[in-house]
Amino acid sequence: MMSKLITSTITATIVGAGFVIATCTQISATKPPQLLQQAIQLRAQGLDGLEKFLNIHATELDNPSSQMHQALDTLCQQKDCHASKLYWYTDLEQAKAAAQASNKPILSLRLLGRLDQDLSCANSRFFRVALYPNTEISKYLRQNYILHWQSVRSAPKVTVDFGDGRKLERTITGNSIHYILDSYGHPVDAIPGLYGPQAFLRQLVDGEKAIKEYTRRQGTARQNFLRDYHRQRLASIQQQWNADLAKLDIQNPPRLVEMLTLSNEPPSAPVAGTIAVTKMATETPMLRNISPTINNPTSLQKITDEATWRRIAQLYRSDAKLDKNSIALISSKRFQKGNAESLQRVVSNFEAAMALDTARNEYMLHSQIHQWFIQGNGTNEVNSLNEKVYAELFLTPNSDPWLGLMSSEGYSAIDNDGVQSSLGTSQK
Repeated sequence: MMSKLITSTITATIVGAGFVIATCTQISATKPPQLLQQAIQLRAQGLDGLEKFLNIHATELDNPSSQMHQALDTLCQQKDCHASKLYWYTDLEQAKAAAQASNKPILSLRLLGRLDQDLSCANSRFFRVALYPNTEISKYLRQNYILHWQSVRSAPKVTVDFGDGRKLERTITGNSIHYILDSYGHPVDAIPGLYGPQAFLRQLVDGEKAIKEYTRRQGTARQNFLRDYHRQRLASIQQQWNADLAKLDIQNPPRLVEMLTLSNEPPSAPVAGTIAVTKMATETPMLRNISPTINNPTSLQKITDEATWRRIAQLYRSDAKLDKNSIALISSKRFQKGNAESLQRVVSNFEAAMALDTARNEYMLHSQIHQWFIQGNGTNEVNSLNEKVYAELFLTPNSDPWLGLMSSEGYSAIDNDGVQSSLGTSQK
């Protein structure tokens, strides 16, 4: 008897410049109109409007309904706002006005996709689970920063259709970065990729202190301070690098150098994916299947072997500990009650990956950003700095609309390599 044949297909919707335009958050038609209307009206009042909404619905927020989740996500412009209770601007000019009125710096997130949608890029999703709901971080952000996010481009999505009614939808490639800006939008520092909660909080505290010192100065004195600040930060990273290797009794430690060099060819998605370890764990199986002919190019220089990185990461496990709010959010998204053992394994693995990300991001990516600030290399304006970060650190330059997912060397045996526009016609 012939067994039933089940076919699996992978459909990748590549959304980039000139192909698909990101849309605003869609609100369920079943939502009570008054709840949505209230959220929209209070959003115009900024953080005060969010506080009013939270006070009005304090009792309901103990066990929020899906409609309450949607209303809060609309008000905050952040998915899972019920857990973080953070208000985000999506217009930088409005964020600057709020920052100047409150005398606060701006934390500006750049990401692939939208922060108010479930399928934004992986790192931004991890921010929403590990960082923003963290009790200390959420409190510190509300008190000391004006929050803003901006989409760099849409997040590519992959749908795996198993042919039996089951589908698996994920995003692939992409990275995220938080910029620390003064109230006029000038970059003072940046936090690249995912850090453990305590490490992220330290970056926020240091950044807020740097902003205060920066704004006390004028003209040339400001620029001198900024260079000195980043020179000191880079020296501190170098000292910590040597100290970490000494703790591990590693003799003749490798030199901490720039890890990336750009070639004439656009970098591939599998290589870009290796930059963010936590994200890589989610995306690697799909990237391997989508781009089987792409090899790791020599442009990615390892400054030490993977086993040593994991040993270094063990030194940062305490920085990556999730608090109870984050663990509760993870549990609500994936686990049923009584499955504590499985939840603990997932949390432990996630924390280990964050610790590795924390070490690699600080030593390899943040150190390069410090060098750019010292050199005054494209750091005066946040948009130009962001272009540089995505091209040279994250290896997803805007010049490549396919984000490394198209190989000029591979062969797929599909007409036009399966490339279609948003209208369904082939694109060369």
